[in-house]
Amino acid sequence: MQQLIELWRRHVESLAEWKRHAYEGYKPVTADVTAFSRKNIGTMWRPSLKNCPSKHYHPAAQRALPAVIFGILGEVGEINGQRIALPRAFERVQPKDPSEKRLWHIILKNVHKTLAADEIVVVDAGVKVRDLQTAGVERYVVRLATNFTARRNVLPGYCGLGRKPIYGELIRALPRKHKEKTLPASAPDETQSWEENGLTIRVEIWRNLVLPDCAPNAHNPTFDVYAIYDPCFDTSWLLATPVVLKPVSVRAIYKDRWPVEQIPLSAKQMIGSHRQFVHAEETIQRLPELVLMAGSILSFLSATMPATPTGFWDKKPKRTPGRFRRTLAGQTFPKACPEPVERVADLSERLRKKNSVTAHLPVGHLALMPKNASKSDPVLIC
Repeated sequence: MQQLIELWRRHVESLAEWKRHAYEGYKPVTADVTAFSRKNIGTMWRPSLKNCPSKHYHPAAQRALPAVIFGILGEVGEINGQRIALPRAFERVQPKDPSEKRLWHIILKNVHKTLAADEIVVVDAGVKVRDLQTAGVERYVVRLATNFTARRNVLPGYCGLGRKPIYGELIRALPRKHKEKTLPASAPDETQSWEENGLTIRVEIWRNLVLPDCAPNAHNPTFDVYAIYDPCFDTSWLLATPVVLKPVSVRAIYKDRWPVEQIPLSAKQMIGSHRQFVHAEETIQRLPELVLMAGSILSFLSATMPATPTGFWDKKPKRTPGRFRRTLAGQTFPKACPEPVERVADLSERLRKKNSVTAHLPVGHLALMPKNASKSDPVLIC
């Protein structure tokens, strides 16, 4: 799989249209975790994969369900004005410890080894500042929880009463409620604002902070906290980075985390891999890797090919993986490979269309009914 990813990266990077994003000399490298699971559609969530090696939280079920989880690393850029994430690695879980926490430890460890001097890691709130510091990652942008607190890396002045302070001043970037009492936010060190698309974006900044349990020390790894208030969002963004950057660059770098989520979206929803029917120990790992690779290729091709309208009502079609997949679905299966053919003698010998037998499967609302239900039972149509 790593060889396939490397060949694909070389092909995309060789194109003149490909432009990798960079902000103040730093190129974003985004990381995320996705899950593949089999479940019945309806009011009950029943994963049917036996001996599943790991679990992942499912928002609809509101609990962790058995699933095959993967880590995704990608380099963010754009082609033909469309932003996409170019895969860098797909990480499997550790067989002896298949937890998501262990998977993130593997991801951050590999990021630390492969991160170039001009690259910066972008992760969501599922990763903590402590995790990044433990892994040795020196350049990152991470979203923080709304109740995140930190301390200054200097001791406050002694008031003359009681024990002398051993920790720095506690910094709370956002106000929050605790037992019907509102805890106010700390005063920021800096405040900046700018106009963007007719909207005013305001940023509050706290400099030179450490984790709450760290006593002031010159050797402590420090970071800055940015509270970004964007009128387009109901809640403010709380971001942390140890690199001194302009607020507009910090906001742009975090926004470049979003393209990595399109890879599993294209793989699951567009290709249909969210309904995988494999059970072998290696296959349940290998198939998601292949479809993630196919989802990345699908997103790339949709950005480079002309946009196909869905119908006469689609006046301004956009280059999306869904439209491109529908275009491919309307084409006949290829019978020959274009010249020159170097490694494949005949396409029909290596690739073929699978003629699956589906006449015995129920259709319509009967397909949504549980196995132990009768036809007279009411069915919730989703």
